[in-house]
Amino acid sequence: MAKLQTRLGVALVAVCTAASAGVRVCSAQTRDIAVVVNQKNPVANLTIQEVRKIFAGEKRSWPGGLPIKLFVRAPGARERTVLLKLLAMSESEYKRYWTAAVFRGEVQSEPLALFSNGMQKEAIGVYPGAVALVDAQDVKTGMKIVKVDGHAPGEAGYPFN
Repeated sequence: MAKLQTRLGVALVAVCTAASAGVRVCSAQTRDIAVVVNQKNPVANLTIQEVRKIFAGEKRSWPGGLPIKLFVRAPGARERTVLLKLLAMSESEYKRYWTAAVFRGEVQSEPLALFSNGMQKEAIGVYPGAVALVDAQDVKTGMKIVKVDGHAPGEAGYPFN
């Protein structure tokens, strides 16, 4: 029992020291999902309605005319769950929605589903108009986080958690 108390005390001191040094101790635990784009994309803030329109395929270009390239996580990923919640759809409704849009000729294909955040990072770096939803703790160099309604992941009022 004494060893456990010692370990807890050491952990508490480490957390307090890190917090006083300005290290964001709890940021890895926020579990927010970030809207990320290619670093060269000038967009810095979107409304939640704009994010919904982008991921529903209703908004197809960025300001200046750059085509939007959607990347989504594969079914079962937490980012996919947040996407379905944003669109108020089930997985089967999502598939039907995109199949119908392709059939009507509104889009060439449904968004590319990627199986890892590493794959999303690579795709975002390659396509200037790329956009994806990524777990905020998995955002890597080369990914630019876009604020939503003026809030960044980890801030009060951020809508994707």
